Amino acid sequence: MADHHRKLIIIGSGPAGFTAALYAGRANLNPVIFEGHQPGGQLTITTEVENYPGFPDGMMGPEMMEQFRKQAHRFGASSIYKTVDAVDLSRRPFKLEADGETYSADAIIVATGATAKLLGLPSENEYMGYGVSACATCDGFFFKNQHVVVIGGGDTAMEEADYLTKHAAKVTVIHRRDSLRASKVMQERVRKNPKVDFIWDTTVDEVLGTTNEHGHKKLNGLRLKNLKTGALTDFVCDGLFIAIGHHPNTSLFQGALETDEVGYLLTKGRSTATNIPGVFAAGDVADPTYRQAVTAAGSGCQAAIDAERFLAHHE
Repeated sequence: MADHHRKLIIIGSGPAGFTAALYAGRANLNPVIFEGHQPGGQLTITTEVENYPGFPDGMMGPEMMEQFRKQAHRFGASSIYKTVDAVDLSRRPFKLEADGETYSADAIIVATGATAKLLGLPSENEYMGYGVSACATCDGFFFKNQHVVVIGGGDTAMEEADYLTKHAAKVTVIHRRDSLRASKVMQERVRKNPKVDFIWDTTVDEVLGTTNEHGHKKLNGLRLKNLKTGALTDFVCDGLFIAIGHHPNTSLFQGALETDEVGYLLTKGRSTATNIPGVFAAGDVADPTYRQAVTAAGSGCQAAIDAERFLAHHE
């Protein structure tokens, strides 16, 4: 057991987890990062990041996460490429199970992120980052003067559609029902926008695209299915934005950490503290609102400082 005990364990490895590790490393806490099933987090499925300050030419998502990792490791953080399967937060030191091994920690930072809900099509995965996106603020800029489709009928979908009209020439919202469940204000804003049109009672059956001789993939249309008639039609467009919500990766902490009704971890006041002293939350796992790399990194810094103060106080 002794060799598996750490002052601080960080669960999750996106901008939040790595930034927390960097700050905790510089505070001589020798943190361990459990990188989990998607090392580097959601940014590893983002092709290019253009809105992270300090990178004027943009950077590939996976490459940026590799730089974050290197910087954290430089200051004494280490990574374990395992997924945490169970936690016991009932007493300190906290206990974690990962691949049959038990670890313990005096403090934990939860940075397990969130996952965009997707349609579940093989072709959607194939073109993710090549015309398919789950984040308009991340990728809208790449569709200047093009025709894009937004899937969904809630506030998220309306926000994405509205945002995309800043870049795209035309935005088509496709919804499986014949009415939106978005708030009236959001519906009005989008319905008034001359760039937006709607296709009702319809789902995406397949993402269509091409691969050139250099292996570069490009989406060039969708196969749509009318749910009332069952008819399939091919629809030409340049991009697909899936806006059917996110779910925070918090199932591991159910019953232990307080969440909102969707499952996002709740933190106290302006801190990253959860309802259990010594357990902190950073990044998208506790952020249903902004969900950006830079805000996740910022909260990772806060969580590390909160954890450092907690540990100093409880030495």
